[in-house]
Amino acid sequence: MVAVPLLTVLTDRRDARGILVFGLLIGAAAALGFAWLASGFWSALIFRFLAGVSLAGVYMPGLKLLSDHAEGARQSRYVSFYTASFSVGASLSYLLAGEVHLVLGWRWAFAAAGLLTLAGAVLVGVGAPPGRVDRTPAKPRLRCGLAVVLRSRQAMAFILGYAAHMWELFSLRSWMVAFLAFSRQLQPPDLTTWSPTQVVALVNLIGLPASIGGNELCRRFGRRKTIGVIMLASALISFGIGFSAPLPYALVVGLALVYGVAVLGDSASLTAGAVASAPSGGRGATLAVHSTLGFTAAFLGPLATGVVLDLLQGTPTLAWGAAFAVMGLGSALGPLALLLGKKRNSPQGGGGGHP
Repeated sequence: MVAVPLLTVLTDRRDARGILVFGLLIGAAAALGFAWLASGFWSALIFRFLAGVSLAGVYMPGLKLLSDHAEGARQSRYVSFYTASFSVGASLSYLLAGEVHLVLGWRWAFAAAGLLTLAGAVLVGVGAPPGRVDRTPAKPRLRCGLAVVLRSRQAMAFILGYAAHMWELFSLRSWMVAFLAFSRQLQPPDLTTWSPTQVVALVNLIGLPASIGGNELCRRFGRRKTIGVIMLASALISFGIGFSAPLPYALVVGLALVYGVAVLGDSASLTAGAVASAPSGGRGATLAVHSTLGFTAAFLGPLATGVVLDLLQGTPTLAWGAAFAVMGLGSALGPLALLLGKKRNSPQGGGGGHP
């Protein structure tokens, strides 16, 4: 969260490819260091902090690099494929962690993630084209860029909607494995079915078609209207799924998959809307604000969910019901954020797409 504005704004005046490679190398070091050097709370915290810096140096700088080479009417489609790939990576990470841990232990689960991240750094360094660089002096560019973005009602509508989305998405990714593990404890002892990590891997994997499909619906029916419908549907599901833990496990898994589709259905569309609405020459600054507010919400959402679980731990089914309702507050408030851009078009807002 702290590193996001520094590294993402930097992509307007430094080659985004270099920042992306830096982020991947930091991520590899964080995972490998955690695997072999973490031995207590503080050492673990340091390596997890570096993992957060890595995400700040990978996700939005990578999107900036892609958008530099994907101008025009199809830009939102390119962006949707990029953001959907996040779901593929998250899905495989759950699966990898669960399966490697069973065979080799948790340290090798982190080591495997670190080696794959290192391979990603090599792939980008060898195969990706350089990014576009704005040669405006650094300090004025930073101040002006952020101020213009904050005044752009079009851009801020999608940015605030994205923050609401990230509150729910990262709460889901942080707590769904634990929820499914709780549900399995309530099932018959001879139950043999997918493990929680396998289910959550599938939940994230279906995010790929859900995210791309949501963006295609936006291209046809209008971005704000479609995103609003998806967010309201996601909120409605969240208010009920937490109470489903005692139900048959197959039904709980089915609800989790449906919820995953709803949560991820608006992910690419919100980011594509922010990119399309970026003020001229300020795409990196727009993505900096976009990701800073988004990952701030991504930090607060899982924390708030955990607080609710702690407060109601004496009644676990009620606790999970309330926890998922807290997750869904993001999607419930998202459509209100999108109304910001409808009141008045910002003169600085960039065109493109179906705002």
